[in-house]
Amino acid sequence: MTANGELAGDPASRPPDVPPGRRRFRWVRWVLGLALAAVLIGEGIYLWPTLHKSWQSLTEIHWGWLILCIAFQAMSMSGFGRVQKQLLRAGGVEVSQRRSVAVVYGATAMSVTLPAGQVFSTAFTYRQTRRWGASPIVASWQLVISGVIATAGLALLGVAGALLAGDSVGPFKLIASVGGVIALVWAFNYVSKHPGGLEAVLRRLLGILNRLRKRPADQGMAKVSEVLGQLESVDLRKRDGVMVTVWALMHRLADVACLAAACYAVGADPRLAGVLLAFAAGKAVGSIPFAPGGIVYVDATLFSGLTVLAGLPAVQAVTAAFVYRGVSFILVAIVGWIVFAFLFRTPQAGDAEYEKEFEQQRRF
Repeated sequence: MTANGELAGDPASRPPDVPPGRRRFRWVRWVLGLALAAVLIGEGIYLWPTLHKSWQSLTEIHWGWLILCIAFQAMSMSGFGRVQKQLLRAGGVEVSQRRSVAVVYGATAMSVTLPAGQVFSTAFTYRQTRRWGASPIVASWQLVISGVIATAGLALLGVAGALLAGDSVGPFKLIASVGGVIALVWAFNYVSKHPGGLEAVLRRLLGILNRLRKRPADQGMAKVSEVLGQLESVDLRKRDGVMVTVWALMHRLADVACLAAACYAVGADPRLAGVLLAFAAGKAVGSIPFAPGGIVYVDATLFSGLTVLAGLPAVQAVTAAFVYRGVSFILVAIVGWIVFAFLFRTPQAGDAEYEKEFEQQRRF
């Protein structure tokens, strides 16, 4: 008998043999890991002169532009907090700007530092909006609309950069960027003001589905009526729509200004169109959940974008990307975790229920 109370000779107590396929998979992982390490080391050796000069240029940084870079990033975060506040207000939930921005910082810190951080940050935002009194529909609606608006804003920046660079941009791209948001907002408002028509359609579809599943015709209709009743509380008026657009533009433009200020901080003179395109490319690549904060591949995208599109020398492009990421990634993450530690660390009653609701919303 072993120290754990198991019989040494009992086959059931022995660890199961690892299947041959899994053993081969382990070798593949080791090979891929070694190959990645070799590539990174090779790149480091190849780029060392540029990296060394970039590090030296940091000692000659223009501190006024660096302070402005930080201020622009704070404005960007505040702008997204305003977007969130305005959308919640359209759903009948009043929240202060300070609390809204605090949630934005906390959610961003989770998104850029944790594995699968986007899921954690979305769950965190959902839980906080539910704490503020938002219904499940309003909390989910705010998350969807704010995400769509942020994506549309990024697309508009990319189109603006292409126009400034002299590229021919068809009207379809511009119409699709703006029209998608307008159509989505209009659809939500129409449904919230005319729930009866949607309820009739859903009742008919639910009846067909229940008939196929051999269940009562009205099964689940009570839940549908409850959801539509919550949706009636959402009313994004024209003034709210204008303010959401203004704050969304402030959020994106201030972030672009942060990148431009980072370029000026290292003594560069970038082309504005190139900065817009490099920013849009970096954010688009960063939306791929490959690594926390898009580390390495976002930095590489910014470096190449600032070099090719904005006309920066390699040394200045590396340094500018480092300064921008230091402010928009590292500094924001530090502030976000500090905010989380002071304001959101303590669990509250109902959090478990909100987590269950969020999981149900995801599965749906």
